[in-house]
Amino acid sequence: MTPLSLDDALSFRVLEDGALSAAVAGDFSNGPNSLPPEKGFPFGGLLAALCAQAMRQGLAITAPLRTLSVQYLSAAKFGEPVAFRPRLLRGGRNVIYASVEADQDGRMTHHATGTYGLDAQTPPLRPLHVPPPPLDGLDPEARIGGPMAPHFSRHVDYRFDGGPNILGGNEGKAAVERTWMRLADGRPLDEVGLCYLLDALYPPAWTTSKTPAAMTTVDFRIDILADPTPENAPHGWAFFEFRMLDLGLGWTVDEAVAWGADGTPLAIARQRRKLLPQRGA
Repeated sequence: MTPLSLDDALSFRVLEDGALSAAVAGDFSNGPNSLPPEKGFPFGGLLAALCAQAMRQGLAITAPLRTLSVQYLSAAKFGEPVAFRPRLLRGGRNVIYASVEADQDGRMTHHATGTYGLDAQTPPLRPLHVPPPPLDGLDPEARIGGPMAPHFSRHVDYRFDGGPNILGGNEGKAAVERTWMRLADGRPLDEVGLCYLLDALYPPAWTTSKTPAAMTTVDFRIDILADPTPENAPHGWAFFEFRMLDLGLGWTVDEAVAWGADGTPLAIARQRRKLLPQRGA
């Protein structure tokens, strides 16, 4: 069966009260593709993209998205409508503040805020500017696969630089994964594609142990530094580095950076995850 496209997944139906409605298909579960989608939860990157799309569409915002911050309150059920209710917090000539609340059957599933604004021509100073390794110099077979690959990964083409290292490949080393990625359907990279891809990998902590702890995302923040274009993201490809910053006290904090093919920093994201209690603990 052909996976549902991201564009189809981001299509909304307008409800009578003005809310935007979309259902999360099982194609976008974070559970293993060898098991039913219900063995996992809706993929956080898709939910972030839905929040960004709902604010832009529902409020008719045309300025570029610069910051998206999502809180994941409870897991939505697959195949059932989620209502997105965007709200303009403050409109301005240069900066726009918006928010969106999402609920399913009256139960809030997630909340997000967005900051939009027009760019200005100021002298750039970009210490994050780093040319990535050549795409054609990496093994095309270096990708996520097998029965434990999550459902959502079918929508992504991966080309790892030294990985994948899941289940202990980075044991005793820094918890870092580096990979080129693009959406598998060839969709040009844009803001919602960045939201999806900046979460489209397992937690970096899972590279440090053969028996990684279960965890769930509670907060996800994305700062878009430069808009992706056909020039800096040819054929939709961008280069990503995922890094664990901290693990302790029942939490882990990760960072992800996306670069264009020319080394232009496109976005930086930070994600806080809560470790789930272990049985018998």
